[in-house]
Amino acid sequence: MVAASTDPALPEGATVAAVMGEMGRAFDGGYAEYVLLPNALIMPVTSTLAWEVLAALPETYLTAQGAFDALGIRPGERLLIRGGTSSVGLAAASIAHGHGVEVAATTRRAEKAAALTAAGVDHVLLDGAGSPWPAGPSHVLDLVGADTVADSLRLVARGGTVCVAGSLSGWLIRDFEPIAMIPSGTRLTAFHSDDAKGCVDVLERVVRNVEAGVYRPNLDRVVGLDEIAEAHRYMEADQAAGKVVMLPWGRG
Repeated sequence: MVAASTDPALPEGATVAAVMGEMGRAFDGGYAEYVLLPNALIMPVTSTLAWEVLAALPETYLTAQGAFDALGIRPGERLLIRGGTSSVGLAAASIAHGHGVEVAATTRRAEKAAALTAAGVDHVLLDGAGSPWPAGPSHVLDLVGADTVADSLRLVARGGTVCVAGSLSGWLIRDFEPIAMIPSGTRLTAFHSDDAKGCVDVLERVVRNVEAGVYRPNLDRVVGLDEIAEAHRYMEADQAAGKVVMLPWGRG
C-alpha cells in the first residue's frame, strides 16, 4: 500500500505491487516496514487477495510468464523445469499446465513431489534423472543456472530452446564455450525480472487467475520480521517449496 508518492497515478492508500528491479544491487533494498522504490517499478493492482498471497505473486509469476514467452512454447510441446520447487518453478508449472504443455520438473528432495504435482507437473524427477522423454524436452526452463546450463543444452531436443531465468547456483558459467556447448540449431535465451516492470496487465491477469483458482499462489509459509533469520535457515536448508513471505507487522 502506498504511504507517500511523487506520482499522481499512485495516490496514497493505493494497492500496489513491484518486481525486484535491481533492488539490493543497483539501489538499497531489504527487510523493512516501509520500502522506497522508483516509480517505474510500482504497479497498481486491484485484488481481494490477502496481503501475504498478493506478495507471493509479482516476482514469481511475472518472471515465470516472461520466461514462458521467451521459450516460445506451444500447447502439446514438452517442458522441463529445472529447480521446479522454487517459487518461479512452481509458477511456471501452473502457467504451462494451463496452456496444455506437458511438464516435467526436477527437485533435490523427494518429499517435495506433492508440491510439484499440485502445480500441474506431469513428471516429477529427482535431480540427475535426465528426461522422461526419449527425444528430450522440446524446451527447458533452467532456474538453477550456472551449474546446469551446459547439461540443459545437452538434454534439450535438437532445435529446442533453453531459457535461463534463475541463478540458484550462482551467476557465472565457468569456461563457457558457446560453439562447443550450444548444439547446432539449439537456442539459448534468458529472462530477467527487471524486464517485467510495468507489466500491469500481466499482473492483473495473474491476480484474476489466482482469485479464480486457476493458478496457485505457491505460498510455502508466512513469517514476521522477527523470524527472518530462521526463515533464511529454512530456505538455505532447501526446505521451502514455493514462496516464503515476510509480513513486517507480524503474522497476527
